[in-house]
Amino acid sequence: MIMKYIFVIIGIVLFGCSGGNQKVYDTPTSGTIKIAVDESLKPLIDAEIKAFEGIYRQSSISAVYVSEAEAVRLLINDSVRLAIITRPLTATEVRQIKLQKISPQHSNVAREGVALIVNPGNPDTLWDMAKLKSVLGGYDAGQKIVFDNQNSGIARFIRDSILHAEKMPANSYAVESNEAVVNYIARDTKAVGLIGTSWISDHDDSVANRFLQSIRVIAIENNNEYYQPYQAYIAQRLYPLTRDVVINSREARSGLGTGFTSFVAGDKGQRIVLKAGLVPVTMPVRIVEISRESF
Repeated sequence: MIMKYIFVIIGIVLFGCSGGNQKVYDTPTSGTIKIAVDESLKPLIDAEIKAFEGIYRQSSISAVYVSEAEAVRLLINDSVRLAIITRPLTATEVRQIKLQKISPQHSNVAREGVALIVNPGNPDTLWDMAKLKSVLGGYDAGQKIVFDNQNSGIARFIRDSILHAEKMPANSYAVESNEAVVNYIARDTKAVGLIGTSWISDHDDSVANRFLQSIRVIAIENNNEYYQPYQAYIAQRLYPLTRDVVINSREARSGLGTGFTSFVAGDKGQRIVLKAGLVPVTMPVRIVEISRESF
């Protein structure tokens, strides 16, 4: 009789531990989470997720690629664990999350740029800052400005850092994605496009190479020299339109979001940043200068 009761108790315990209502927590290397990512960073984050899931086979990271404003909204509303954008959260946004008894954290993991692109039929690819501000400010009536989304990180960056205005000019057009910007520029000789450099910086990527065949990248003047958004110029801040890639987390414990953030900021993740043509921030970058002078 005693043994019978022991078996019943053991059975109840096992059932309780494996019941359908039991919540299964993720760990830094396993489980499933959802994250939100600024659409301009899609090539980089796709590569990071693919590598992470390839190493940690029990992990699954579902990324939604949206505007910066939408990524932050999803994070505040507890719809995603991470928001990967090109800035840390503002004081107001941090306060909204702290009201939920969560202390958000952020990690800078890369540095990239905003690239200006034109149609191959446009010969004007050397711009000084005066021309840049004139065109993006809407003062050149013959030039259209094409970007991804009114609420995107690119639009915010241009408004805050270049225009110092609340709105993009009247002759600007939002076409919803960086890929759509490239396709628009490939058809229109009178437009200038704004895209994240990660879409064209990885020369081993077939999509980046296809894009580069259909557009030209503008070089911007800095101290009487012209610089395109190449990795070395972004690292040295010689290219003027640069910004950070920031992982904002609301994870209250060490879960899969923490594991993925550590991976991107660690050796393997930073090597992916380097290969993507962007600038790692947690590992040294070696810049080699090649002299073209004859001996």
